Amino acid sequence: MARMGLAPVLGYLIVEENFNVALGVFVLAGVTDLLDGFIARNWANQKSALGSALDPLADKILISVLYVSLTCANLIPVPLTSMIILRDAALIAAVFYVRYKTLSPPRTLSRYFNPCYATAQLKPTFISKMNTAVQLILVAASLAAPVFNYVDSIYLQTLWCITAFTTVTSAYSYYHYGRKTVQVIKNK
Repeated sequence: MARMGLAPVLGYLIVEENFNVALGVFVLAGVTDLLDGFIARNWANQKSALGSALDPLADKILISVLYVSLTCANLIPVPLTSMIILRDAALIAAVFYVRYKTLSPPRTLSRYFNPCYATAQLKPTFISKMNTAVQLILVAASLAAPVFNYVDSIYLQTLWCITAFTTVTSAYSYYHYGRKTVQVIKNK
């Protein structure tokens, strides 16, 4: 929940070009993500179906807000942000489709949106995990660029290309491996 709450704050700070504070808030969001993962892995009674649904949603919201805001601030190119948003939208649409196909009758809205009734689990591909890491590195580097005065760096532009490559490759991996990345859960 903290990352979802920090997303609009971060977006505002970036659009207002308050990059020093935005970089600090981004680090805080990262720490809350690490802490959330650590707690979920080490204390079994702290895991929940709602948490497992909210965690990737929080990540997508935060990444989307960061990329759009950094694009508005002219720190990330529009085509790259469009590519990332389109890939994520396609993945979300695929998740909704898989949810519909794996939900046993009766298919009601309350059952469809109930995170406690899991019907399938998406297994991220290796390249998708790498893509997430590269996207986060680009966000951190782009946020730090105006703070440390390297906005026009060739290294930042190279990171744009690497991010574009991993984004396209990740999207293709989900398309190509489709069924292998989804594990249907048999509920009794």
